[in-house]
Amino acid sequence: MDTQSQRRPASLPIDLFTDIVCPWCFLGNERLERVLASSDQAAVVSHHPFLLDPETPPEGKDIPAMLRHKYGVDPRRVWSRLEAEARKSGIDLDLSKQRTSYPTVRAHTLIRHAAGKGTQRELVRDLFRANFLDAKNISDLDVLTEIAGRHGFAPGEVSRLLGDERELATTLQDAAEAAASGITGVPFYVLDQRFAISGAQQEEVLRAAIERAASERQDP
Repeated sequence: MDTQSQRRPASLPIDLFTDIVCPWCFLGNERLERVLASSDQAAVVSHHPFLLDPETPPEGKDIPAMLRHKYGVDPRRVWSRLEAEARKSGIDLDLSKQRTSYPTVRAHTLIRHAAGKGTQRELVRDLFRANFLDAKNISDLDVLTEIAGRHGFAPGEVSRLLGDERELATTLQDAAEAAASGITGVPFYVLDQRFAISGAQQEEVLRAAIERAASERQDP
């Protein structure tokens, strides 16, 4: 084995549970990508579904109304802190743009299949941007076909997958298993199948956790 291979850090497995309509997940994923882009530590990131609201109807739910009901305040007060945090990570986020929370089972189904194409991370980032920055309906077949087409999916493949109730049932089961495992909020990171981190932590927190997980690997 050459010395360069010996010095190269072994890839660290990172499992990330998110929901595409979760703004903190958007921020948490972007922070992880920024940390990995500036690190010498190689990582294999695997995305897994978590459904914040499995009962979301096909037409979606009104986000401002939900926030008023949950917190009893003007939604802009809820959004302002997150928007300020997003700007720290280079995201020009205006949460007033996307006023509807759509079902995400279809999007998560495509994310699962993107793993085999090697495009999962890029697809996830595009889905988050489509939802939050472009205010698109990320449950709509045409929208998903257009996005997935940039990541190795053929138009017929997208319609076939999303029209297959067994595929959607698999996604629902994966999300249910995540919730049953004890995950109650997202984003939720699992590093090297041993270290768990909950919430959209600051980049320095993620960087330190990745460095620790890499240094303590049991099977480097």
